[in-house]
Amino acid sequence: MAVLNKAWYEWDQHAPLLRAAAGIIEDDVFAVLNTPPRATDGKVVDEQHSAVLAYTDAMTLDVTVPEDVFERLKKCFGEKEVVEITATVAAYNCVSRFLVALDVGEKNGQGGPEEEQQAR
Repeated sequence: MAVLNKAWYEWDQHAPLLRAAAGIIEDDVFAVLNTPPRATDGKVVDEQHSAVLAYTDAMTLDVTVPEDVFERLKKCFGEKEVVEITATVAAYNCVSRFLVALDVGEKNGQGGPEEEQQAR
C-alpha cells in the first residue's frame, strides 16, 4: 500500500525488511513496486503472497473487495489469519495516508522507486 499511496518514506523504511526476508528475490520486490497489476499467477511470488497482494490492492484502491479476490484469500488462509491480514492492511493504509498528508520525510511530489525499477 505504500506504493499505491505514494508513501515513499514508508517504502524506504520497509523495503530493506522485504529484501532481507528469507526467500525474497528482487523479482518479488519488482512485483510489489509495479502495482497494479501484480503477478497473480503465482509465477513471481507464491500463491499465498499473490493472494495477499491482490487483497491489499483491492482494499487500498477500492475499499470494497471483489468476491473472487476474497475467496482466493480464504483458500490460502484461515479465518483468524484473514482478519489479521485485513487489520494489517487497514492499519498500514492509515499510516501511509497519514505520512503522505503530513509530508513526512519530505517526499511528496517526488517520483518513487518504481521509476528506478522500470529502468532496469
